[in-house]
Amino acid sequence: MLDTIQYLLGAGSGVLVGFVLALVGGGGSILAVPLMVYLVGVPNPHVAIGTSALAVAANALTGLLNHVRQGNVKWRCALVYAAAGIAGAFAGSTAGKAFDGQKLLFLFAIVMVVVGIAMLRNRRREGDASVVLGRENATKLVGFGAGTGLFAGFFGIGGGFLIVPGLVAATGMPIMNAIGSSLVAVSAFGLTTAANYAFSGLIDWALAAAFVAGGVAGGFIGARLARQLSGKQGRLTTLFAGLIFVVAAYMLWQSAAAL
Repeated sequence: MLDTIQYLLGAGSGVLVGFVLALVGGGGSILAVPLMVYLVGVPNPHVAIGTSALAVAANALTGLLNHVRQGNVKWRCALVYAAAGIAGAFAGSTAGKAFDGQKLLFLFAIVMVVVGIAMLRNRRREGDASVVLGRENATKLVGFGAGTGLFAGFFGIGGGFLIVPGLVAATGMPIMNAIGSSLVAVSAFGLTTAANYAFSGLIDWALAAAFVAGGVAGGFIGARLARQLSGKQGRLTTLFAGLIFVVAAYMLWQSAAAL
């Protein structure tokens, strides 16, 4: 049982994660797990993963509402992507529960580095804002959605840092539209993973509530800042990739020491 200070730390962590999710559409979930383990002090890594999956999904919904108001969501593309990934998220989370928590974080950090490099290589690409769902991109959306859903479920994350480049690769949409649209899939994958962990009793519901409450404020601030940065070519993508590298380095250091 956690104490009052730990729940307050959980709420503060939620502010940070909600801010990151709304700003760049990803990275929040991989921040959530180390914050719960190393700052809040959740002793079981799998409880931290299950609780963060629920909290990040809820915070992603808050960020999604902000992006919907700003017209950043390509709904048809986002829904096809999310639907394709739900089965993958369930299968991945089932496998993840049986895998060592520290090894999960170590492997995930390596994947983050690869994705960060890919994002930097395409940071000056503006994208096509008129993209719509069609025959030419539907197959790609299903393929990328299923793959990222599997990753998201296995690592117990929302998967936004994979979903954003997946949407860009599948459709060629601008980074801002990919960030807004990714939150549909982040919410769906996170809720699927959380339900699987909840079935095994691996969620701290009170901590999740505190985390979500903090994330509401953080999500509002992050969405406003994202809109200001979207007009500066490559700036938001570079920020996104930089976040990935920083968190990956931290997770490699922490998980390697624990192995």
